[in-house]
Amino acid sequence: MSGIADSSANEPLPSRRTRSLRRPRGGGILIAVVSTLVVFATLGYILVNAPGWSRLQESFFDAEVFADSFPDVAAAFLVNVRIFLMAEVLILVVALLLAVMRSLPGPVFFPFRLMAVIYIDFFRGVPGLLVIYLLGLGIPALRLPGVTNDVLFWGLVGLVLVWSAYVAEVYRSGIDSIHPSQEAAARSLGLSRFGALRYVVLPQAVRRVIPPLLNDFIGLQKDSALLSLLGIVEAFRRSQIAASAAFDFTPYLITALFFLVLTVPLARLTDWLVERDRHKRYAQVGAR
Repeated sequence: MSGIADSSANEPLPSRRTRSLRRPRGGGILIAVVSTLVVFATLGYILVNAPGWSRLQESFFDAEVFADSFPDVAAAFLVNVRIFLMAEVLILVVALLLAVMRSLPGPVFFPFRLMAVIYIDFFRGVPGLLVIYLLGLGIPALRLPGVTNDVLFWGLVGLVLVWSAYVAEVYRSGIDSIHPSQEAAARSLGLSRFGALRYVVLPQAVRRVIPPLLNDFIGLQKDSALLSLLGIVEAFRRSQIAASAAFDFTPYLITALFFLVLTVPLARLTDWLVERDRHKRYAQVGAR
């Protein structure tokens, strides 16, 4: 009995967060549901009774225009998805290369670190819209022999250049979060500097930065609409054409719904990953 008492005395006390999770939450859920209904019902009442509601309803919520425009906008949205997927793969590779270059130690690698810093500072400082304009309109205007004039290609390059600078900093934060003793231990086991980086540091760093990476890709999904400024007929451009033809803004609502369908699940996945990582840390602290 004394051993049991001693072992229970040495167990860590549950945290305030853990105790709150164990409490019955029926009353809290009911209050949350009621307050949510009250808030949204009040907002809906104010919106419907606004003086210009009828005009707004005709301009943005026309069911006939919605049904007519939906197939065309849906087909054009596949272009956005294609742009996003191609850009995401390229950004992951280019950004990781930049982060590794900026993290290389020693004076011999200073030129590589300098190039990475200049690249990141430049493309984070220049508006992405300007980069897309300069590449998508400027390169084809040069008519260089052997160089494609496809505006979709150069718009994609502009997205990759801009977002690689942001994602590189996310990677670098993950690399810097790995304690130097990890690399020292790997080097003591016979791994080279690059071997330790490849097999020890990078795998841990990438796992740690997955949630912020997903947040960046939510922004990348939305920025795929910027390529419409080059004349590419994607969802936003198609909605502009449909809105001009129908003298109605409902097609813009369709485009917004498509982007929400794509981004909201990714946002919830990010929240779930962050929460799972937090629970793992609490579990490790409790085990100690």
